[in-house]
Amino acid sequence: MIAHRGASGYRPEHTLEAYRLAIDLGADYIEPDLVITADGVLVARHEADLSTSTDVSQRPEFAGRRRTKPLDGKDVTGWFVEDFTVDEIKTLWARERLVDIRQQSSMYDDRYRVPTFAEITGLAAEATRRLGRTIGVYPELKHPTHFAGYGLWHDTALLQDIARAGLDSGQVYIQCFEPSALHRVSTRTTAPLVQLVDVNGRPYDWEHHGHGRRFADMLTPTGLVEISRYAAAVGVHKSLVLPRDPDGRLAQPNGLVSHAHDAGLVVHAWTFRNENAFLPADHRRGTQAAIFGDAFAEYAAYFKAGVDGVFTDHPDTAVTARNELSALVPVS
Repeated sequence: MIAHRGASGYRPEHTLEAYRLAIDLGADYIEPDLVITADGVLVARHEADLSTSTDVSQRPEFAGRRRTKPLDGKDVTGWFVEDFTVDEIKTLWARERLVDIRQQSSMYDDRYRVPTFAEITGLAAEATRRLGRTIGVYPELKHPTHFAGYGLWHDTALLQDIARAGLDSGQVYIQCFEPSALHRVSTRTTAPLVQLVDVNGRPYDWEHHGHGRRFADMLTPTGLVEISRYAAAVGVHKSLVLPRDPDGRLAQPNGLVSHAHDAGLVVHAWTFRNENAFLPADHRRGTQAAIFGDAFAEYAAYFKAGVDGVFTDHPDTAVTARNELSALVPVS
């Protein structure tokens, strides 16, 4: 069970406090999205733009850093991590992005700093020793083509931070949407790699270099075999496993899991959340977006469909659902 950006349903995402809480709630892995500072340090943020997840827009000393830049093919206006040193990033306060839905998390705005990947790997290593169970890290390499354009690369810092924390390959999954980044990292580590696959579009490195293939091509039997040559898993949007019907209800499995397993790949699905806003129509309770629905039923449907792991904003819910399903499996 993978804590998506920490226990991000309860605390501002990508903070040490969100990761600590995720571990306390039973997470097997904690998942940071990694972006790169001007001085080459990996820090955890959802995007290269810091606007929505920190207080940077309210910091007068950084007003002159506001820029409009191309980011994965779209012009974005904001404050970009590659224009800040790690020391400057460390002065920013983390904030909840989904403020209309997550009031409990928003209550913790401006209390926690932005962590480095080294701090996160150190937290996982310390928790493994303290708890006597393995706590892994599941980093995502964000926007590698974008950062490469500024001479910034994830690879060396990523592997150094993992090694310095004493994490072995069994404690790490490395994920990315861009296949070229995974190919590059594959030559330098034995840690399992995860090809992320979205519902629409194509990986940005393919788009950037004029390749016509799309994410959908990755999920054909041939595409899955190709992925298996460099990755151990696919991390897929959950609707690619169980689509929704025209009324927004869960439909039947589409065969993706069995095709991936046939290719020797495990399947991790994203992202599971408790709130009605993110649940299929048949698992919502009432009409308010922020109210928790029947998330347990959604997890059960996906576990029964054969997924090998889930990314979740609410680790306690996922652990309970997994344990309940395990209790129903007869012992042979």
